Amino acid sequence: MAAALWRYRGDPEAEQPALLVQFSNGRLQRTDDMHFTVYRDRDSTNPRKRHRRILVSETERLSYVGNNFGSGVMKCNSLCRYFVGVLDKDSGQMEVYNAELFNMQPLLSDNLIADETEDYQNKSYREKMDLCIEAFGTSKQKRALNSRRMNAVGTDILNTAVTKAAANIIDAKGIKALIQDVAQDEVQNISVFLPPCHEDADKPENVYKFEDILSPAEYEALRVPAEVLINITPEEIIKKTEEKSYCSFVLEELKFLPPDEKSRDHKARCLWFLDTLIKFSFLKVIKKKHPMGPECPHIISRKLMKNFTSLTYNNGSVQNLISASMKAKIAAYVIALALHVNNFQTDITVLQNDMKLQESRMMDIAKAMRLKISKARELPGLEAEQNHKLGTLSLPLPMQKASKGQRKRKKMN
Repeated sequence: MAAALWRYRGDPEAEQPALLVQFSNGRLQRTDDMHFTVYRDRDSTNPRKRHRRILVSETERLSYVGNNFGSGVMKCNSLCRYFVGVLDKDSGQMEVYNAELFNMQPLLSDNLIADETEDYQNKSYREKMDLCIEAFGTSKQKRALNSRRMNAVGTDILNTAVTKAAANIIDAKGIKALIQDVAQDEVQNISVFLPPCHEDADKPENVYKFEDILSPAEYEALRVPAEVLINITPEEIIKKTEEKSYCSFVLEELKFLPPDEKSRDHKARCLWFLDTLIKFSFLKVIKKKHPMGPECPHIISRKLMKNFTSLTYNNGSVQNLISASMKAKIAAYVIALALHVNNFQTDITVLQNDMKLQESRMMDIAKAMRLKISKARELPGLEAEQNHKLGTLSLPLPMQKASKGQRKRKKMN
């Protein structure tokens, strides 16, 4: 600890305190090289400001600063009093002066190199936060920072390896061959969710057999719920349309139920199951045992849960989820059932609107099912502002082709 005694210039009679200083980063080895400068507040009339002092000291290596006001002031000055005694060796008398303790702290220079300042300004918010954590963060924060940086390095190495491997494959096989492989994989991925396709069928109705869509037991179970559609009247159809009780495809087909009792019953069962499939596709997570209500036969509910949902684990329990792939599977079965209802030519756009799917997605599914797509001419009941697409199942089946999106990527490459 070093002490200095001083009086203000221009005010020699005023009793001024001595200054006691201590350095926060260590002890002084040599006091003769230290030079101090004191600054006081200009407002000497303000009782709060006239006692404010700033003490500055400079060495060859660092500058130090201390003050007696602000949040960093030492509390000991307000809890006790300090005195400095000056001994006159000739007379043997000592003069005692009031003293004030200053805590001197290193002052880091703000004069950074221009390049360093510019480099810091160009850093992102995350990089600046990382620098703060490196300097002032807790040990836990520093461990998390190191772990994240190690993961980032691992990711960069992995990306470099994948890029190099991809370049080697492209050099070996060529871009055209790779595009063909991707197109084939896309067709195969969609085909996993299609109804069983019998390519060697001699009739369109045998390509996607009705028994593969509804088993005899399931078809029999639809007799009771489908009774409400068998004897439906035109007035009831109008009311159901206003209430949106059924999807657009079903409401339109109900207007053309065949007069023959057996055919009428068959079509009513198909329409009821088709409408149930579309409504089921709008569910996301199945939480109920009978999601379609008590009027849905148990065997149909079990079929929906088994064939058109995927199992997922969430919050400690297994749940049934209708994923995007499962919705595509439902769309494929809806198209197949609509083909049987409409003599193997159906309006794909109406089904797309009912299922709220994108046109490109619905067209991909229809083409994967080997349907011939054509534009629908002006037919009654179609919206004039939307170009409807017809899907036709006919023999021989067309060859599978890459989707439109794949052809676009080919042009970009």
